[in-house]
Amino acid sequence: MQFEDFQLDPSLLESLKAMGHNTPTTIQQQTIPLAMDQRDILARAPTGTGKTASFLLPALQHLIDFPRRFEGQARILVLTPTRELASQIHRYACHLATDLDLNIAIITGGVPYDARRSVRR
Repeated sequence: MQFEDFQLDPSLLESLKAMGHNTPTTIQQQTIPLAMDQRDILARAPTGTGKTASFLLPALQHLIDFPRRFEGQARILVLTPTRELASQIHRYACHLATDLDLNIAIITGGVPYDARRSVRR
């Protein structure tokens, strides 16, 4: 199985390739098709097996497939138990969305409001 099999946008495929991700991991093969069908998923896998891409790729693809016509509220929210994990997911999302016109932001507790990072993609 290849990432192309998930019918992802070419910009996402290019980002994956640039990041050195050539083939989906087992957890990605099992979860991405379900997420692309907007199914609820509860999955568990060891650290470093690609869980982040398992939910970010379908989320970003959804934003590509259904673009916003007018500015408004956030359309996707990712909750994490730690500031460090939020930062890791934010960096990964920014890399995946390099060629997309999306605003990707991170908001964490314990950080002054002005120090919060927002990236325009």
